[in-house]
Amino acid sequence: MLHVMVGNIVFILPVFQTREAMAFVAAAPFILLTFLISPRSPIKGLSKVSQAGHDFGLVYYAISWTILAYVFFDYLWIVGVGILAMSYGDGFASIFGIRFGKHTYQVFQDKKSIEGSAAMFLGTILLLIICLTFYSIPLTAYLFTILIFVSLLAMIVESLTPRGLDNLTVPLLTSFVFWYLTIGI
Repeated sequence: MLHVMVGNIVFILPVFQTREAMAFVAAAPFILLTFLISPRSPIKGLSKVSQAGHDFGLVYYAISWTILAYVFFDYLWIVGVGILAMSYGDGFASIFGIRFGKHTYQVFQDKKSIEGSAAMFLGTILLLIICLTFYSIPLTAYLFTILIFVSLLAMIVESLTPRGLDNLTVPLLTSFVFWYLTIGI
């Protein structure tokens, strides 16, 4: 549930006036904070906050947010694509996978379900539409096709990435692919 709550940061990104403020004042401090509440924290007792995830899952999440905030500051909706695919998409995958996941598969040591993966795909599409609407980006047929592709990519990457590394791979890959397909070089 923490994943989903943190994802709402996307809707206050316009508050930040510079890329440095967003990346290094708002995002980067969470790298240290999430490490301190991780199971590998040198401060014992704090780690209970993040016991449900993988050792560095929240740390990776903070790292990816910091990178996206710095690289895509001029395109806040692209920052939103990566954060929302990870927060809501992965959050929905977990919630629906635990609750309804009857058709399971295993990748490395992570147990996944078809139902959870489907929830990630559908949740990601929905939240990316909301993100683009929030940032006043017109939803054309071409852009909707890209959203389907990026959501499918997020689902596949999440299902294949082991041990919490999806908190790096999903936001970074979805944002970079979305950028390449919409703005590009």
